[in-house]
Amino acid sequence: MAPFISRRLRKGAATTAVAAAAMAALTASQAPGVVSTDHGDRNQEQRAGEPAPDDTPIDGGSSYHTDLPPLVTPDKPGSSTDLPGLPGGSSIKPEAGIPASVLAAYKKAEAALRESNPGCNLPWQLLAAIGKVESGQARGGNVDAGGTTVSPILGPVLDGNGFALIKDTDGGAYDGDSAHDRAVGPMQFIPSTWASWGRDGNGDGKKDPNNIYDAALAAGSYLCAGGRDLSVKAHLDRAILGYNHSQEYLNTVLSWFEYYKRGTHEVPDGTGVLPANGGSGGGSGSGNKGSGKDGGKGKDQGKGKEENAHTLPKPSDENGNSTPTPTPKPGSGDETPGSPTPKPPTTPPPGTPSGPGKLTAVGARELSATAGTHFARSPRVKAVDAAGKPVAGARVKYEILGETGARFIGLVRSATVPTGADGTATAPKLHAGEKTGAFTVRATAVGQEVAPVEFTATVKARPVPQADALARLDDKELTAPAGGSFAGPLTVTATNKGKATAGVPVTATMITSAEHPDPADKGPYFLDGAGKPVRTLTALKTDASGQLTLPEIRTGDQTGTFLLRLTTEGGAVLDVELTVTQADAS
Repeated sequence: MAPFISRRLRKGAATTAVAAAAMAALTASQAPGVVSTDHGDRNQEQRAGEPAPDDTPIDGGSSYHTDLPPLVTPDKPGSSTDLPGLPGGSSIKPEAGIPASVLAAYKKAEAALRESNPGCNLPWQLLAAIGKVESGQARGGNVDAGGTTVSPILGPVLDGNGFALIKDTDGGAYDGDSAHDRAVGPMQFIPSTWASWGRDGNGDGKKDPNNIYDAALAAGSYLCAGGRDLSVKAHLDRAILGYNHSQEYLNTVLSWFEYYKRGTHEVPDGTGVLPANGGSGGGSGSGNKGSGKDGGKGKDQGKGKEENAHTLPKPSDENGNSTPTPTPKPGSGDETPGSPTPKPPTTPPPGTPSGPGKLTAVGARELSATAGTHFARSPRVKAVDAAGKPVAGARVKYEILGETGARFIGLVRSATVPTGADGTATAPKLHAGEKTGAFTVRATAVGQEVAPVEFTATVKARPVPQADALARLDDKELTAPAGGSFAGPLTVTATNKGKATAGVPVTATMITSAEHPDPADKGPYFLDGAGKPVRTLTALKTDASGQLTLPEIRTGDQTGTFLLRLTTEGGAVLDVELTVTQADAS
């Protein structure tokens, strides 16, 4: 179950004005009827060629992170009054830091929409607030150089068990689930919504919900839809509620929006602050997220029946009419704020299964993957009772043991997963990391004295990139007088089947001749790290463009023509002539 929203003020620093503004954002939108006003946008002018905003949330009514920004009363002993990230602040708060690629994506989306839809007035801080709540800024900026998440960020399975019921719409292409949909990526789009709102934010010709640039532009496009002007408070509220139709969600996003407007700073990718309730509980790869439905008051967290389960219909029906809004049912969690909230049961309902008597491995117990990739299979166990019958709803904890860089989705070392109707529980996706070697994944039954099941996982080294050809960038003769060095850099390109190849190890050796390529003991040389002459270099690799520029080559005191040979493991060989002339007598 997703964690309850905490209403206490978080640690941090803010002036009285900041605290007041943020608290106003948390309370101003709680007037009666705010949630129901989400549907007032449908009659506004629609931009040509743009799908109409749906009446159901982008994230499918999924769970979300409930952390609030720091709001500590100024003048309290030990507290700071510096604003987060503002110049001159002596205490820049880590919560205000946004990973570089993620921040760049938000600002790029703002710039794009300022040009294509200037009347929207989309501030990038709004995207940052939603990104914080939906995925913890892409799990602290866990993205590659192109902005694509290193590990998939997936919301809980929307199978009606604690969340909305949304049957599969994409054949598992985005979320890996061919039975039900899951929210996907840094901005948590469900596949059916991405089909309408997906955008290419980084210009690579693809629309990928796992890419922060694409996802940020798509989210901004949706927020701006329906002729909204986000500088108008009513439009802003309706846009946020369109993302996740929940009063508590609106309050949480507005609190971060106010916080980011008062100052942020860039931090390196992968170093952002993860949500305090982060993890992989509830099966959500984006970490634990608070309820989008009950405001943390103990109702079924984010649960929706099929008739009001945020099924994200197409923007219009076959006749071009907008899809009607489903009528909330009592107890569904979609009632107007202030309605009575049922208390959770204090005793297990009849028929609640007892704990498992045994855990057994399902499939192989030895797993392997190449460094930097995902394991093709995840550890899987089955819980059975004393009679050998499967136990559904048991909690299985998976832990990564040993010295390894491997992590479960969400960059965590442990995750608890409930067993399904067949008694099986599959560990979250496992990323190998870069450290090679073996480690253990242990599965235990939470709260039960049951023998654990252990899996052996091995991370293999990446295959060495190879090249079948080496070529100089120019054909300039290399000539220099004795006692000096060759002018200008010597740069080569490594290719494999005609394609420039990065990371190719190259060996550079001064040899006696092409016919007898023994290492030379005289003539040109390099300098090692200690400044000593060497005639062989092995720690060389081509860069991202497949090029390698050799260190400075000294001529030595001997005159004549010498040969430098460059080789790769893929069989590429390049000989370069070096001519040393008599030193200038003057």
